[in-house]
Amino acid sequence: MTVNHDKKMQEIIEENRKNGVVPRLLMHACCAPCSSACIERIKDDFDLTVYFYNPNMDSAKEYELRKSEEERLCEELKVKEISEEYSPKEFMDAVKGSEDAPEGGARCEKCFYLRLKRTAEKAKELNFTYFTTTLTLSPLKDADKINGIGERIEKETGVKFLPCDFKKRDGYLRSIRLSEKFGLYRQNYCGCVFSLKNGKGE
Repeated sequence: MTVNHDKKMQEIIEENRKNGVVPRLLMHACCAPCSSACIERIKDDFDLTVYFYNPNMDSAKEYELRKSEEERLCEELKVKEISEEYSPKEFMDAVKGSEDAPEGGARCEKCFYLRLKRTAEKAKELNFTYFTTTLTLSPLKDADKINGIGERIEKETGVKFLPCDFKKRDGYLRSIRLSEKFGLYRQNYCGCVFSLKNGKGE
């Protein structure tokens, strides 16, 4: 049976509203365009901080460009933001042995796990209630797989994972419109050297 992760998120939000609770949420962000629609959707129901941690970027130039766009967007939307320094070795170590895996396969799963695990660890360190990710906004990424990884990390760290499927309710279309509004840099590949070689988009 297919799980409606967006509905699960809405149920959590409704429950928090009913109880008058505004939980602290650390949201992993892959890039500013994806972040735009995700921030808009949830910022009124959470004490939100955006977390830019993406060691999968193929170059320092690409990393710094995406990071600066993320920081600019968060400033525009008046949302708190945390960025990490570029650390490509962490990504290459994490995906070792899966370099030749197809897009969406084992290499991507290891990459998702790396970024979400670090987000959960940061959330725990800073006393956030939830962690989540913008990765589910992309039509090219498997929301079930990403949510499964998030749930696994919740068990490992004790930090609640906020289920999500941000592409639902025209989330991806909204991100395109917001990217145009704010003049955001939109990349045409996921970020890693392998996706660039395979010509796969975000």
